[in-house]
Amino acid sequence: MMEVTFPGGVAVEATFHGHTVRTDQPAPKGDDSAMSPFDLFFASLATCMGFYALRFCQEREIPTEGLGVTLSTQRDEEKKRVAKVVVELRLPEGFPEKYRAAILRAVDLCAVKRHVLEPPEFEIAVV
Repeated sequence: MMEVTFPGGVAVEATFHGHTVRTDQPAPKGDDSAMSPFDLFFASLATCMGFYALRFCQEREIPTEGLGVTLSTQRDEEKKRVAKVVVELRLPEGFPEKYRAAILRAVDLCAVKRHVLEPPEFEIAVV
């Protein structure tokens, strides 16, 4: 079970399996001491996709120097929400052409992305 605590100000921490992730809000609401929960959500998506790209290369003994992922968002100002997530995969120099489509398919299998596209049911209760 993930445990959420409140260390001060508007910072919030989540602890799971002995690991703690801290979040905060940008100024003026918070101290900007950590990513906001919304930014952390996108970081989770980007790092998951990065993991899939990394494992793809490692399993094929493809050097990973230069491998990278960037994620940016495009907002719909009228709806006040993110309308599009743009992920760019930077391949290592000399990456085999025969694997280009396959690594894109692998990155697309990211578990976080799958849960965004097919969200779980949420149940919130007061205990």
